[in-house]
Parts: sequence; structure tokens; C-alpha cells
Amino acid sequence: MPEAGPIPPDQIFTLDGSTPVGRAEGPAGHHAEAPVTRARRTSILVTLVLGGLTALPPLSMDMYLPALPAVTRALHSPAATVQLTLTACLAGMALGQLVVGPMSDRWGRRRPLLAGMVIYVLATAVCAFAPTAELLVAFRLLQGLAGAAGIVIARAVVRDMYDGMDMARFFSTLMLISGVAPIIAPVIGGQVLRVTDWRGVFAVLTVVGGLLTLVVWRWLHETLPPARRQSGGLGDTLHTMRGLLADRRFTGYMLVGGLTFAALFAYVSASSFVVQEIYRASPQTYSLLFGVNSVGLVALGQLNGKVLVGRVRMDRVLGLGLAVITLAAAALLLMASGTLGPVGLVPVAAGLFVLMAAMSLVLPNANALALMRTRTPGAAGSASALLGTCSFLIGAVASPLVGIAGEHTAVPMAVVQLVSVLAAGACFVGLCRPWRRTVDAP
Repeated sequence: MPEAGPIPPDQIFTLDGSTPVGRAEGPAGHHAEAPVTRARRTSILVTLVLGGLTALPPLSMDMYLPALPAVTRALHSPAATVQLTLTACLAGMALGQLVVGPMSDRWGRRRPLLAGMVIYVLATAVCAFAPTAELLVAFRLLQGLAGAAGIVIARAVVRDMYDGMDMARFFSTLMLISGVAPIIAPVIGGQVLRVTDWRGVFAVLTVVGGLLTLVVWRWLHETLPPARRQSGGLGDTLHTMRGLLADRRFTGYMLVGGLTFAALFAYVSASSFVVQEIYRASPQTYSLLFGVNSVGLVALGQLNGKVLVGRVRMDRVLGLGLAVITLAAAALLLMASGTLGPVGLVPVAAGLFVLMAAMSLVLPNANALALMRTRTPGAAGSASALLGTCSFLIGAVASPLVGIAGEHTAVPMAVVQLVSVLAAGACFVGLCRPWRRTVDAP
């Protein structure tokens, strides 16, 4: 297999699938300007498409969040059962990545992605007509299995095209695009609930998924040429994954990202009930608060990508993010348990804002640092699958725990967040050992 590193520009397929993107030699050895311009256009369009793929999971989750209490009433199910619809979707995304990631290493990125997107649209359409909570859980599982294609392949495409600091910067750029989704998704969900019921949310998701499928079919061409693909079968895939997991630092960054994601998803799955049931806020107010928190996530992500990356070691930025999240989670636990006395919505919202914003210092850097450990470009899909599966499985475990004490306390949410980020910190120190500067240390 070729050595690790970003695919050279002349090996990245263009949007029209023909002329390679790169700098063409003109007369007398001068570089032609037209290919450079087209390369810039290609980069922008591919970035938008990849951003759309990474935005699909928050769209699938966050548009649905304001409707959780309504689903509970409409299907006559307890809150814990309805929260399983989130868990099922997460579990599906986790397991699906284990399948789609290695498939993309063997057959390229495009075909598995398109197949997954089509199945996602069909499963989402069925969710809109689910008559029972159990059937809704089943098709949310299928929705997650299919939607995993967009998540895992988007990361693999980034690894195909970038390496090192450039990869970290690109992940932060994707966070800007995908961060728009959680800003607008709950707002759209809240507005949909004003004119229809929760089924209308899935109808809108079906349309969005269909449009994104068309965009992918038209504008996202192959980034993994046949010469760089894995030619082996299941045995080679398992060997590749085993080698990645044997890398202590890869496993450490994977666990840091997964456990931090658990703290994030504890917020995602519980915040609707915390804000609306405990503090009696309307779905529209909840959507506004969720959007404000997402603005913090995007803003700090851009600070990370545009200012910090390249000036400060990524390990240090990651450690700072973990410290801030730990402080925010501890403050939320003190407020939720009543240790600080009665508190209103504003202090709790402020704590959630800090916790969400600091995620931008951890998640993109953890992903980039882990993917830097891949030694062959054809293994990026398998590495991306392991990263995504770890995050979504841990998130799926965290989801039902936040509702274990009922709908009228935020203590379980804060406990899950604090325990998760403390465990992430322990993995960061024990496995990644950021104080040791090695030759390949970023």
C-alpha cells in the first residue's frame, strides 16, 4: 500500500469526474490559472457537500427534540421509552459505521454513500407514519444504520484529501457548516410543531434527506482512486482495525472523543425535558436556547481552526477544552442538585452554553489527532468507523441514563456529563500522554 499522507492534488477527482484538480503546466513551464481557479471552486463545493453530510445527524436528532414531549403524549408512552428513539438512532449510526467504513475502503467512497442515503430517506419516511413507539424505535434504528454512511465517509474523504494541521483546520470548517444544523434544526422543529404534529418533523427530514442525496449524486465524486483501495476481505479489515486499536494513542484519542460525545449527547437527549418540563419554557424558547448554544459551538470551533491550530499544540487545546467542560459539568451538577439553592433557567442555560462551546476544542482535535495515526490512506474508512462507532455507542448508553430519575430533575444529566468528561480526561492523560513530545507529535 502507498505510504500515509494526503492524496496529491492531481489524484483527487474533480466535480465533473474528468480533469484532475491541480496546477497545470502551461507554455514555458508557467502554471495555468484556470485549473487553480477550478480547484478553489471544487474545494468550496466539496466542503459544502461534506458539511451537509456531517449536518445530517444533528438534523435527524435536533429537529425531533422539541417534539419529544408531544411524542410521549401522542403514543401514550413514558419518557424513557420515547428517549429510546434517540438511543436506537445513535446505536444504528454506531453499528452502521462499522460496516460502511470498511466498505468505503474497499469499493470507494461514492457507492456506499449513495446507497446509505437512499435507505435513510425511505426509513425516515416510514417514521412519519409509525403508529406505536416500538415501531418508531425500530425505524429510527434503520434510519441510524443508513445515516451512518454520511458520517463515516465524510471523515474518510477529509483524510483522503488532507493531513496534519490542514486536516484539523478542515474539521473546524466542517464544524462551522454542520454547526448551522443544530442552530436551525430545533427552530424548524418548533415551527413545524406550530402547524402540524411531530410526524411533520419526519416529513421535513425526508425532504431534506432526499435533496442531500441528489446533491451527493451530482457533486461529490470519488476521492479514493482504485489504486489506493484495500483489496482484501473481512480478514484484512479486522487486521487493520486491530492494528489501529493496538496503537495506544489512537485508542486514547478515540476514547476521548467518544466520552466527550457522551457528555454532549446527555445534553441533547435531556435538555428538551429539562428546559420545557422543569423550567416550563415553550418549545420555541427551548429552540432559541439550543440555537444560542450551537452558536457558541460554531464560534469556538472557528477560533480553534483559524487561530489556535498551527500556533498551539492540538494536545494542549484539547486538554483546555476538557478542563472547561469539566468545570461546566460540575457547576451544572451543583445547580441541579440544589447545592447552590434555587436557581432559574438563566444560570443553567449559561452552564450549558459553556459546556457546548468547549466541545469545539475537543471533538475536531481528537478526530484529527486520531486520524493522523493511520499509516495508509486506504485505512481511513476503517479508522473513521472506529471513531464514529465508539462515539455513538457511548452516546447511546448515556441517552437512557439521563432520564432514569424521571422528567423532573436534571441531576442525572449533570452526573452523566461530569462522569463522562472525567473519564475522557483520564484516557487523555493515561493513553495519549500529551506531555511526551514524539517525532510525529502535532
